[in-house]
Amino acid sequence: MNVAATPHALVSNPVLIFFIVLVIILLAPLLLKKLKIPHIVGMIVAGVLVGPFGMNLLERDSSFEIFGQVGVLYLMFLAGLEIDMYHLKKNVRKGLGFGLLTFFVPMIVGVAAAMLLLDLNVVTAALLASMYASHTLIAYPVITRLGITKSPAVLVSIVGTIIAILGSLLVLAVTVSITQSGGYSIVDFGQLVLRLALYCAFVLYAYPRLTRWFFKTYSDKVTQYVYVLAMVFLASWLVQVIGLEAVLGAFFAGLVMNRYIPNVSPLMSRIEFVGNALFIPYFLIGVGMMINVRVLADPGTLLVAAHMLVVALAGKWIAAWLAQKTYHFNSDDRNVMFGLTTAHTAVALAVVMIGYNMIMPDGTRLLNEQILNGTVVMILVTCAIAPIITSGAAAKVKIRMMEDESDSSETDMRRKPMRTLIPVSNPVTATSLVDLALMMKRKTTDDSIFAVHVRNDNSPNSIAIGKNALKLAAETAAAVNVQMSAIERFDMNTVAGIVNTVKERDITDVVVGMHQKMTVVDSYLGSKIEQLLKDLNKMVIITRCYIPMNTITRIVVAVPPKAEFETGFVTWVLRVSNIAKRIGCRVIFFAHQDTIPLIRGAMHREKIEARTEFRNFDDWGDFALIANRILDDDLFIVISARRTSLSFNSDMDTVPGLLAKYFGHNNLLIIYPEQFGETPQLESFSDPLTSDLNAAPTDVFLRIRAWLKWLNFQKKRITHRERY
Repeated sequence: MNVAATPHALVSNPVLIFFIVLVIILLAPLLLKKLKIPHIVGMIVAGVLVGPFGMNLLERDSSFEIFGQVGVLYLMFLAGLEIDMYHLKKNVRKGLGFGLLTFFVPMIVGVAAAMLLLDLNVVTAALLASMYASHTLIAYPVITRLGITKSPAVLVSIVGTIIAILGSLLVLAVTVSITQSGGYSIVDFGQLVLRLALYCAFVLYAYPRLTRWFFKTYSDKVTQYVYVLAMVFLASWLVQVIGLEAVLGAFFAGLVMNRYIPNVSPLMSRIEFVGNALFIPYFLIGVGMMINVRVLADPGTLLVAAHMLVVALAGKWIAAWLAQKTYHFNSDDRNVMFGLTTAHTAVALAVVMIGYNMIMPDGTRLLNEQILNGTVVMILVTCAIAPIITSGAAAKVKIRMMEDESDSSETDMRRKPMRTLIPVSNPVTATSLVDLALMMKRKTTDDSIFAVHVRNDNSPNSIAIGKNALKLAAETAAAVNVQMSAIERFDMNTVAGIVNTVKERDITDVVVGMHQKMTVVDSYLGSKIEQLLKDLNKMVIITRCYIPMNTITRIVVAVPPKAEFETGFVTWVLRVSNIAKRIGCRVIFFAHQDTIPLIRGAMHREKIEARTEFRNFDDWGDFALIANRILDDDLFIVISARRTSLSFNSDMDTVPGLLAKYFGHNNLLIIYPEQFGETPQLESFSDPLTSDLNAAPTDVFLRIRAWLKWLNFQKKRITHRERY
């Protein structure tokens, strides 16, 4: 393979070059979709055709070098970013085991084959075998398109990829040092490992804190996107500084920032869109442009290439087969692992080029030209078959996952579509309300989201505010490919408009922003929300968040006794769990000992997988003691109840004052579960004087009871501080 010998390309105009690349990106998926061939293969084949070893239409200049490098880093970053951290932790041991298998099996097979068939010494054979052990997740876009990134086989393969690449790079460093200096010091190896440990410690400590601060400070999505890319390339460059490959840094950055970029977010949609539309296709086309099909005319090269191809495929397949037997996977999972770990591109080419450029004392090259050209053939074949194998197996895995989901949808909760209404009155808060609703939304396409703006005057200012708020709400939903119905309504008052919309659209739950207390006599929730709770028996979620949802550290949920007897019990458990899954944080339930098993049961029945903790919380009168457990970046959720509901107790009358006193600066959600019946229910947080006088106790009794509870609370608070 001699790139310098190729004539100048036919096209040199930058505008025309970019146009040709865009045409390839546009037409390759459309044409190959009819042939049922993965579009990745089309990108690579197109790169071969237009490249210097094909029609020589385009030259693989610095632009392809840059965009190709960006593309492979983008690919590894997305792999780390799209990993479900909960499932990753469940499969990390399997991933480490498969990583060792997919590294050592090709290494052992490769060294033995190179020494026996190619007559190489052990050091050179180890260098060549390190190329077999490494691989590139070139078929990962197939996994993303089919939506099986949570499959254990995929997670195991991704972890195994990092282990294999890291091992290959360490072998490369050792073999090159031995070849150049005649030996390798254990001190040098220890220094490399130490640098890697310091690098990991720096990224793990600095990246989360800096990212949380940046997302809190700057809400502009373009600014956030540029920040994310800058951090990815900083991590990639730093790992190069310590002597390893940049793909490790990109993947590690994706893992660390995974927590702050939820899958259902406009930022994630932008990252995926730009990568899949431009950078990754550019990388695939650039891979094709490196492949010289003319080497197939040399019989000696074909023989070496056949040997290398058999060794590379056999090593990866044996590793996948051993992992299948060890972890009790089925054949489809094995083929997914084999397909994802089959392709050899960047690391393999880097290894063979290093060996090719190393001149021995006798004037020969460490790896000769036949091995170099054989590597090109191996890259061509493995890059062609990896997406095909992965696509066929991944489709079967997807069908199996869909069957599992359909089995779990037999419950009434799964059959009933959720229809969420978001009243928006202010453009400033519209985006955050929609973000919360998207966090709670299930993946089923039957769920719907509506945004409504209710006005009771036709002034130009009121109309403009309403249209702007609805526009921002719709844009936020559209950024994550969710269609939202925007409703502009004229009614006698805001509450009447919301209630009428709920009845007309068959709404199941309402997400509303918390009222800001303006006067001394104003109640905690405000008269509008109190009236809304009286007029509706649907689930109402009242929110007040000072920081973006993706920067929340933990979720703490206070659950009253007998909450499991409410109609909307399973619904709010599902909603809270969805928020925890999307953010990737831990959720702590403070609940009665009789309620905890039923929360666990609801999560198990709905197949909700999230990090959870449960704490006994038997006395709702000790509600304020939770204040000592809440951090500034936590989300505190209070499960409340209407006055005539089963889970209502008289201690709830003191909750508004405690929330105002101890949780005034915390992120807060108050959830009123759905209730049966058409009769309006009285709100539990309202002032006693504004409640039904026939059902409420006297004012004197309430004052005496509140005074006694205050004394009891002070005693418990002092005891709690002494205990902790």
